[in-house]
Amino acid sequence: MRAVQSDGATEPHFPLVKFSPSDRRHFIGGSDARIIMGNDEADLIRLWKEKRGEAEPEDLSSNLVVQLGTATEELNRSWYERNSGQTVKDVQKRVRHPVHAWMAATLDGIVEQTGAVFEAKFMLPWAFTEEGAAEKHMAQLQHNMWVVAARSAVLSVITGGGKWVEINIHADPLYQHLLLTAEKKFWRCVKTGDPPVPFNIEPPRPRLDAVKVVDMSGSNLWAELAATYLRTRAAHGDHEVAKAELKALVPEDAKEAAGHGVRAKRSKSGAISFDAVEVENADAAVQ
Repeated sequence: MRAVQSDGATEPHFPLVKFSPSDRRHFIGGSDARIIMGNDEADLIRLWKEKRGEAEPEDLSSNLVVQLGTATEELNRSWYERNSGQTVKDVQKRVRHPVHAWMAATLDGIVEQTGAVFEAKFMLPWAFTEEGAAEKHMAQLQHNMWVVAARSAVLSVITGGGKWVEINIHADPLYQHLLLTAEKKFWRCVKTGDPPVPFNIEPPRPRLDAVKVVDMSGSNLWAELAATYLRTRAAHGDHEVAKAELKALVPEDAKEAAGHGVRAKRSKSGAISFDAVEVENADAAVQ
């Protein structure tokens, strides 16, 4: 299953620039971008202290989800290539932005045919939605696209429920501008020692194509509403026909017409609306 949102990405406008980041303190990477663009102040301060050398990097060796992502990355890539017919190159290539030397990325790969940034992720099934996955990783994807001047990115997700999803995201110039501004401010704080504050910038909502076919037979609420829909469908059709014919019966010079429990009112714009009234009151109104 795919939710495709690509606009025909091309190769980067400049060659990838290699570097050897033996110390992550000296650059902002894609995974850092998500923290910088998020709203968790504790994570932001922790990252700031790491970049300043005042704290050790977070130890993720005991984080099972992170380790599952690392362990399944090669499988994820090969599964994407098999199902998409595309080829991923430049796996784990480390690059710096040609202008902003503090801005860098370690790529899961580049799609050879389109130039799209490739990103492999593992997510737990009960926390997975396509929209949620795209929003969660949007900052990292837009950061990496900016570093290599790519116009699109592929988010390839394997869930613990045995599901694979491909989501194609295009570069968002407005969000990338906000991203660059936030990262510049954060890096300035690293250099000056001033603590950063959360930027609280909402990621753009991904426009995902509707490609699902969903079986709702297991939903009790769906069953209840479906029964109501089927039971009232014919009556609704009769109602709309009757309303149209009642409108035709209202004289053009009448402001109001009533009878047999139904009252029609004409607005100043000429629109006619109906409401139900008590029969006695309605009959008295037209005597």
